[in-house]
Amino acid sequence: MRLNAICLVLLICSSAMVCPAQPRKSVFVITDAEGVAGICRQEQTEPKDPELRQLLTGEVNAAVDGFLAGGADEVIVWDGHDGSQTLSATTIHPKAKLVIGDIGPRMTFERGYAAVAFLGQHAMAGVRGGIMAHSYSSLGIQNMLLNGKAVGEIETRTALAGSFSIPVIFLSGDRAAVKELHDIVPDAVTAEVKEGLARYTCITLSAAAARELIREKASEAARRIGAVKPYRIEGPVTLQIEYTTRNSLPISAGSHPGSEVVDDRTIRIHGKDLVEAWTRYQAR
Repeated sequence: MRLNAICLVLLICSSAMVCPAQPRKSVFVITDAEGVAGICRQEQTEPKDPELRQLLTGEVNAAVDGFLAGGADEVIVWDGHDGSQTLSATTIHPKAKLVIGDIGPRMTFERGYAAVAFLGQHAMAGVRGGIMAHSYSSLGIQNMLLNGKAVGEIETRTALAGSFSIPVIFLSGDRAAVKELHDIVPDAVTAEVKEGLARYTCITLSAAAARELIREKASEAARRIGAVKPYRIEGPVTLQIEYTTRNSLPISAGSHPGSEVVDDRTIRIHGKDLVEAWTRYQAR
């Protein structure tokens, strides 16, 4: 009797198409330059630099290999470094999709990816031993605080993804960046490709070794989709940005919704949640 019931369920699923489809495992990869193996000096991060392009593309393609081997159905890569000028459709992994250009404050997270990954990521501003560490703009922003806590790309983007119930499952970069993600997402899989000794001094893996490590860890991360939980910051949220001495606030700085001028170089943005605060900041 039990066997007949199982056969009936299978027949209904195959013929009537009433069984729910499994969600597509799409991984969204955010790339940068400062966390790539072999990149330790500022001039190496120029987006048209041929060495950077070769090194970053190699790591991206190794990660795509790993994610697909680990069970991902789709890998979408955003060229996230300095105006989206580093990666090319001619050299990107043939099974990946490439996003070029400004993707807006929500970073396309509303598309409902299964997971987000950071590749070539650096630490936030002020971190000792972080290779070229900065928070969004090394020239424009001195410090960024989220509810009073110093943050950079890693935490803000991880929390923003979490606002859409998307976990960050993977990061490759220097030791400082790895620690920064593990502090908020202990279960994320990471690939440490170099150790920072000072801002422009590092001990790095070879390109081949870094790619092998990234491929292995990306595969492990993909297998853990569903096990790593999204990182969320509950509202209300206050985002405070302190600009450098070369960047005084404009006259209209405090006139935008939720904006509060602190001093000549510092502004606070308030929102009911991170999405609102971040959108208000980006819309200024």
